[in-house]
Amino acid sequence: MTRNRLCAVIAAAAFYAVAASAQEAPRAAAAPDLKKAQQTASQVCAACHGADGNSAASANPNLAAQGADYITLQLMHFKAGIRVNATMQAMTATLSDADMTALGIYFSQQKLKGQASRDIALVKAGQTLWRGGDAQTGAPACAACHSPDGAGIPKNYPRIAGQYADYTYAQLKAFQSGARGADAAGKDVNGAIMHTIAMKLTDAQMKALADYAAGLR
Repeated sequence: MTRNRLCAVIAAAAFYAVAASAQEAPRAAAAPDLKKAQQTASQVCAACHGADGNSAASANPNLAAQGADYITLQLMHFKAGIRVNATMQAMTATLSDADMTALGIYFSQQKLKGQASRDIALVKAGQTLWRGGDAQTGAPACAACHSPDGAGIPKNYPRIAGQYADYTYAQLKAFQSGARGADAAGKDVNGAIMHTIAMKLTDAQMKALADYAAGLR
C-alpha cells in the first residue's frame, strides 16, 4: 500500500469514527436521568403519590407499575392544560420533557402494593361488565382496552388493576360529566372515548367496575 493510499484509508476511518460518535451522542444525551427522577419523586411527588408510587390516600392514584408512556403523557397533558388540576399543573410547570419521561420510567419500575375489592356483590357485577360490557347500553368490555388482568396497554390505556376504587370511580365520574376527557380540540382522543363510554354507565356500574378493578392482579 502506498503512502498516499494509507493516508486516505486512515482519514476515511477517522471520518467514520467521528460520524459514528456523532450519532451516538444524542442517544447518550437522551438517556433518562432516573436518579434525578427518584429525587423528584421523593421530594415532590411523595406527598400525594408516595416516594415509590404507592399513595397513602385513596383520592390520589397509585403510580407504581403504571405504564411509563402513560404517566409521561399525563404529565405533559397537565403541563399543557389539557388535563386541569391546579396542584398537578403547579407540579409540572418546571418539568422538562426529559424530566417527565424519566419520572414515567421511574414509577413504572416500582412495585405496586395493590388494593383489594371490598364488596362481593359489586365484584360480580364489575366482573361481568369488565369482561363483556353492557349489550343494552352499548358499553364495551373494559378488558378490550385495559386487558383482562387490568394491566392496560402502555401510553393510551392505563393500568387499572390494583388502583384505589375511590380514585377509579372518581375518574369515571369525571369522564362522564366531561370534567375530564371531553376535549373538543382532539388533544386527548382516548379521554374523549372514555367520556362516550362513561355516558353509557350507571353510577352503580361505575362503582362495581372500580371495586372489581381494585382487586385485579
